[in-house]
Amino acid sequence: MSGETWILLAFFATVLALVTGLGYVWMTQVGRAPADVAVGGADPASDQGGVAQLLELVGQVVPTKEADLARLRKRLLAAGYRSPAAVAVLLGLKCGSALFLAVTIGLAVVLVRESLSLAILPAAGALYVGYTLPDRVLRAKAARRANRIRRALPDALDLIVLCVESGQGLDQALVDTGSELKRTHPDLGVELLVVHLELRAGKSRADALRQLADRNREPELRKLANLLIQSDRFGTSLGPALRVHAKYLRIRAKQQAEEAARKISLKLLFPIFFLIFPSMMLVTAGPAILQIFTELIPMIAGS
Repeated sequence: MSGETWILLAFFATVLALVTGLGYVWMTQVGRAPADVAVGGADPASDQGGVAQLLELVGQVVPTKEADLARLRKRLLAAGYRSPAAVAVLLGLKCGSALFLAVTIGLAVVLVRESLSLAILPAAGALYVGYTLPDRVLRAKAARRANRIRRALPDALDLIVLCVESGQGLDQALVDTGSELKRTHPDLGVELLVVHLELRAGKSRADALRQLADRNREPELRKLANLLIQSDRFGTSLGPALRVHAKYLRIRAKQQAEEAARKISLKLLFPIFFLIFPSMMLVTAGPAILQIFTELIPMIAGS
């Protein structure tokens, strides 16, 4: 490869990393606003920068079906983005990244091969990759957020049990637990505070808890919501049920950790067999093989 080709590849890699980082920062800024609103902060739209507003304008003109918009809104809620402009910003970011990658790859191919026809297929592939890249990032963020919520649930259940057994109602217990978890587990803390705001807005407790389960893709949070709904419906005591559920979550987390530890030996098989074992064979058998080639083969050939 020539020096010009290496320069183009380095330029493309640098620009791609820059665009990916800026897109992550923009989506994070849009996603911070709901947490402020949940605790009585400012309007989310006032915190958006000029680039985010431009992406929102682009996303608003993109033709999208209502079913697709609802699906994107659920995925954004699962990742922690509750701003009304989050869907439009995501659509704008998908269009912008697709167009940027297609133009960059197309220009790189034209400069290297000096042929416009050869740049069509790489540009089309880059267009697809750029359009689906924000979705991949969003799925990864939703999975990480679900994992954080799952790890925070046992502590939240312990706090709810303490509040309930001290004489507080479930609504106030959710408020106090959400306020205490805002610093250590902000994802779950904000979700509990959103439940409190929905209750203050006049929504029933069962509907608010169902909305909590629908906003998040964590199955354990859905189980907790169903447990609270059933306990409220049948009038059973919350303390023992929540304590048993917290114990179940900790036992399951321990079992998952033990399962991951047992998989380590299998995962180490590939690097040991393909990386460490050849190196050991090269060090131990290499001198003998060299001696065979330098001394034994000439003796056989001479005889």
